[in-house]
Amino acid sequence: MSLGKMFTRGWMITTVLVITAAAVCVRLGIWQLDRLEQRRAFNAQVESMRGAAILDLNRNVPDDIDSMEWRAVSVTGEYDFENQVALRNQYNGGEYGYHLITPLLFDEEAVLVDRGWIPAQGNSASTDWHKYDEVGEVSAVGQIRLGQEKPAFGGLEDAELSPGAARLEVWNNLNVARIVNQIPYPVLSIWVQLNPGENVVEPPIPSQPLLELTEGPHLGYAFQWFSFAAILLLGYPFYLKKQESQ
Repeated sequence: MSLGKMFTRGWMITTVLVITAAAVCVRLGIWQLDRLEQRRAFNAQVESMRGAAILDLNRNVPDDIDSMEWRAVSVTGEYDFENQVALRNQYNGGEYGYHLITPLLFDEEAVLVDRGWIPAQGNSASTDWHKYDEVGEVSAVGQIRLGQEKPAFGGLEDAELSPGAARLEVWNNLNVARIVNQIPYPVLSIWVQLNPGENVVEPPIPSQPLLELTEGPHLGYAFQWFSFAAILLLGYPFYLKKQESQ
């Protein structure tokens, strides 16, 4: 019979390959379901935070502010340009440049603010950035973002600063936990991404990411992988039976 033939010497290697391939398909299907749950959790987080009232940091800094990514936020204070850094590999359309990340001092603490894009040309040194200084009290309105580490695939890691290390002025990732190590006063563990203004063409130019709040193709991909596994496991015995009849 075909089931017994599956484990005979002549077919053992093929059987192992079929079972292995089916197991891989099942694992890929489960991975897609995990991606679907992550996507749903992300969508729920964004929708929940965007439905919340704007958070005024001058009035209240919640203890759980790390759980409020994507919530609208406002803060009034003064920028500290001496501790400003830049984020490399940023584009405005097709033009390469940086984003200026500047501490905003308020109520005896600070929060990092992404003030927006500046062109790379003419801005290779931190002293060049002072032409974009906004002196005096400013009001920053945007959304809460969490620190960003190096992506799992690609990208470059930033140095983990040790006491006495030289100050790092240009960063690959907006890693708040590392950037604040070179700032000599308390800084919140989040950063503020400014809302883009209308018809802003002069740097720094703020921007917001376009978020696709859909479930994506993950459920369909999971179904495909599970289908492939079923075809392998159910079709293989029929194939062996056909070979017996020949």
